[in-house]
Amino acid sequence: MARKIKIRAKVKDGTARVKFLMKHPMETGLRRDKKTGKKIPAHYISDVNVALNGTNVMTAYLGPGVSQDPYLSTEVMGANKGDTITVAWVDNTGEQASAEAKVK
Repeated sequence: MARKIKIRAKVKDGTARVKFLMKHPMETGLRRDKKTGKKIPAHYISDVNVALNGTNVMTAYLGPGVSQDPYLSTEVMGANKGDTITVAWVDNTGEQASAEAKVK
């Protein structure tokens, strides 16, 4: 299943504000399928990593309580225009996605 990550990173006074939207269903494992009545298996992002020029600067641990298509924001100190921000996630089923953006 194709997953997308949209990233925006803008620097001001040496600190980049990084905002990212991750497309993911984020199922808790508690909801039931309306047609079959069976529980929908848990499927959620568990780890999110943000890197600046290949160096990890943030790790977030998420769980099933986070809404579908999570939107997160962080600030990265020491960033400059043209630097590369990478966002990568892994979910509880082992699926993963990543994307890169240049700091503006």
